[in-house]
Amino acid sequence: MSDFLGISASLTGRRWLGPSIEVNRAGEALAQQTNLPPALCQVLARRGVTAQESASFLEPKLADLLPDPRGIKDMEPAAERFLQAVRAKQKIAVFADYDVDGGSSAALLITWLRGMGLAATLYVPDRIDEGYGPNAPAMAALAKDHDLILCVDCGTLSHEPIAAAKGADVIVLDHHLGGETLPSAVAVVNPNRQDESGELAHLCAASVVFLMLVEANRRLRDAGAQGPDLMALLDLVALATVADVAPLIGVNRALVRQGLRVMARRERPGVVALADVSRMDAMPNSYHLGFLLGPRVNAGGRIGQADLGARLLATDDPHEAAAMAARLDQLNTERRDIEASVRAAAMEQAEERGFDAPLVWAAGEGWHPGVVGIVASRLKETTNRPAIVIGLDGDEGKGSGRSISGVDLGASIQKLTAEGLLLKGGGHKMAAGLTVARDQLEPAMERLCELLAKQGAGDAGPADLKLDGMLMPQAATPELINDIDKAGPFGAGAPAPRFAFPEVEIRFAKRVGESHLKLTFGDTSGTRLDAIAFGAYDTALGTRLENHGGSRFHLAGRLEINSWGGRQSVQLRLEDAAEA
Repeated sequence: MSDFLGISASLTGRRWLGPSIEVNRAGEALAQQTNLPPALCQVLARRGVTAQESASFLEPKLADLLPDPRGIKDMEPAAERFLQAVRAKQKIAVFADYDVDGGSSAALLITWLRGMGLAATLYVPDRIDEGYGPNAPAMAALAKDHDLILCVDCGTLSHEPIAAAKGADVIVLDHHLGGETLPSAVAVVNPNRQDESGELAHLCAASVVFLMLVEANRRLRDAGAQGPDLMALLDLVALATVADVAPLIGVNRALVRQGLRVMARRERPGVVALADVSRMDAMPNSYHLGFLLGPRVNAGGRIGQADLGARLLATDDPHEAAAMAARLDQLNTERRDIEASVRAAAMEQAEERGFDAPLVWAAGEGWHPGVVGIVASRLKETTNRPAIVIGLDGDEGKGSGRSISGVDLGASIQKLTAEGLLLKGGGHKMAAGLTVARDQLEPAMERLCELLAKQGAGDAGPADLKLDGMLMPQAATPELINDIDKAGPFGAGAPAPRFAFPEVEIRFAKRVGESHLKLTFGDTSGTRLDAIAFGAYDTALGTRLENHGGSRFHLAGRLEINSWGGRQSVQLRLEDAAEA
């Protein structure tokens, strides 16, 4: 594939790749056969959508894409035991992970049970004091006062803690990688169990919970009763799917699309309060879920009160929601400050080790466990390598890792745990958590390097920038963006289209915040477009464009509608540039 616009090394060191001849031809054929806008046809062609499939792809129906819940192992005993508890008005506890997926999963169950006239006990472990997942003391304590414990977004590897829940039944609703054996629960519903086909491996935990509620409602209908409105719960499923970076393909895409419509109705007090405190003044999209709402829900579990995010999403009291959203917003600001200092130290340490190995890693004394995952994500983005960041405290270190496409980090972490190099570890392909003894840190990271190298982790250079085509500034209109959005929502596994603007002039450029760049560019037609480049000064991009000296550049990024003060305009989210 030839370099797009002849760019083999951009200002961020990347090669630009355009669509293949086959994709271009397929896009042209689609436009002729469907009369859909050419830019939209180009996006559909890249996704492999045919003319016959285009109508159903552009209007995905949940009824067509939702799998039969009974196709997932243990779903039937899970739904049966759950309904048994509901009918008998037994005491139910929900043990949830402290992230958005866990919080959304818990809120789904609490809201559904409230609709049936029942209250559930919420338990979210403290990240620092208890760590991830069920622990024996908490499960034993819950079992004393409850008949049924539902572990959501956790529990698949929790043999001892679940065994400690004496006197109570336990159901696990999870999506993390399963081990060779399962804990002694009534049911372990998890599309990533080793004995599953893997067809639904892309579901997050909230989707697994939703499917159990679908099965529960079906059973109620068969018995002549009615369950709560499931469609009204899809805003929670959408939030979890995007925030947990689940790929927006198949049923996930339909769940998020429908969930965004539900969210736009502003009916859930917690989500409304969160949107307001985030100053979200546009129709919700996947960007808002991933970068405005998600981080705030997560902030409680990262550096504050672990159950705050789940409680916010589950509450039906607008006043309580407003207070909790304000607190989460404050915690999110504190989280950003903590993250910035850890990130600087981790980047410096990783640079000293070099970015050529299959794994980029850093470990530091007292680094907050609540931000190591975000910092690992930043390291991964910068280096196009799997990254691990570990906070050391006493004899142990707790860390988090993020992977790149095609490299299964969760499986490697699990292997390391089985080999005894980690005290604890688990996760899925793109993300994992671990606990390591301080004296085993170097050997563990060395072994992880070997395992990741076998998967090809060290072969990649800076990630190629894939472009969907070229545009002139005057072609970047709200109408074009609305046309393209029909192929959305965009996110993990379904990237938003990226366009290049060739040979443009920088008319205005200034630094905003610590590392962002705002600029205006145009061409000889007189048309001007605004652009924002987040983190531009973390690379050569910011300094060079700010000090452009009248030079012309090729700019590349994704188009979006910028809403400000009730007005809407087109903006380029600038990702890269090259000298023209």
